[in-house]
Amino acid sequence: MSFRTRLALVAAVAVALAVVIASVVVFVVVRNELRGQVDATLRARATQILSGPTPRIEDGYLEIPGGPLGSATFEQAVTASGQVFPTRGEHGSLPVTKETIDSIHQSGVHEHFSDAHINAGDIRVLTISQPGLALQVGRNLAEVNHTLHRVTTYLLLIALGGILVAAALGLAVARAALAPVRRLTETAENVTETGDLSQRIEISSHDELGRLATSFNTMLAALEESSRAQRQLVADASHELRTPLTSLRTNIEVLATERALQPGDREKLLGDVVEQLGEMTALIAELIELARAEQHHEEPEDVRLDLLTESAVERARRNRPNVKFTTELGESLVHGVPSTLERAVANLLDNAAKWSPPGGEVEVGVHDGEVTVRDHGAGIADEDLPYVFDRFYRASSARGLPGSGLGLAIVKQVAEAHGGTVTAEPAEGGGTLMRLRLNGRVLGSS
Repeated sequence: MSFRTRLALVAAVAVALAVVIASVVVFVVVRNELRGQVDATLRARATQILSGPTPRIEDGYLEIPGGPLGSATFEQAVTASGQVFPTRGEHGSLPVTKETIDSIHQSGVHEHFSDAHINAGDIRVLTISQPGLALQVGRNLAEVNHTLHRVTTYLLLIALGGILVAAALGLAVARAALAPVRRLTETAENVTETGDLSQRIEISSHDELGRLATSFNTMLAALEESSRAQRQLVADASHELRTPLTSLRTNIEVLATERALQPGDREKLLGDVVEQLGEMTALIAELIELARAEQHHEEPEDVRLDLLTESAVERARRNRPNVKFTTELGESLVHGVPSTLERAVANLLDNAAKWSPPGGEVEVGVHDGEVTVRDHGAGIADEDLPYVFDRFYRASSARGLPGSGLGLAIVKQVAEAHGGTVTAEPAEGGGTLMRLRLNGRVLGSS
């Protein structure tokens, strides 16, 4: 059973219950109203009998003023012994119950209504008793029962019609309400079959289903961007690996030939092979780091950015002994993943050291969740500044230097993952100033 059918069925059942409850309430109200009118008529008749000349019993009959009111009404007197005295011309008598006899033996005047059944049909009886005698006035309920029967028939027809209308309207409403879900399902099936992540759902409302469609479109856009980035990464990696692999293969083929080589040439080729293997190892390591950063599931925590930077600077000093690192580190706390933040800071330091001349200085600062790294190298050309954080981008002046073009791309990725930014700008007096901004605060501040 489809969800639309279930929704329509639930709507029909809900309406059916409401109609049934309403019908029962209407029936009870109408029944009480009709019987209330009968009770009022019986009380008026009893009042008429008792307020006139005193009723008397003659020749075994009850004589009352005005005589009997017709076949629909019954009047009779009952003695304490249970003897019944009907009015003249009565075609039967009302049954005498134990409650009636008991009320006659009680002191004072008592009144109660009861229902009875005789050959003439259902009867509503009013009994007014006093010590020694009771007056009973009854009325045939045939007309009331006929009216109630018609009311019941009408209510059943109305209930049945209401249920059918509710089922039809439920199907129509379910079809209209679930149209966005149907479009979402069709789009999801299309994406599954074709792999085309550029498809989107048309949003026609701003309710819960509209928000669901918006979220689905956002998810498709994120998947499309992720897929594009993956394809771009594979394409760039293939391109970057092709050159060292080709060169490495050529050098190995030359070394593998039986042709005699000069000792200097062989040493040079072996050095090239080792260097190319080192470049490939570094490139593959950075590719793995880039992919790992995109998929890391480490939980963020509070990190002392100044201490993390200090640790990265110490390692950079050991790895780059020909570069002088100076620091000005203010206490700063950020919320993030320590390993990825440390990798980003280390890449900034490595980039600055690479561009610094021998004996050059790299200035490192931390303040209010921001890391600044300034070198005193040749600086970055204006035309290269917009692209320095792109994957595999290498400025023309950097083609002869070691590196894969992924270090600063990793810094940008880490910054964006932590809701921050990284920028590069020319430094006053020469060189380049890199700013890694994160959401942080000075310790002790609110």
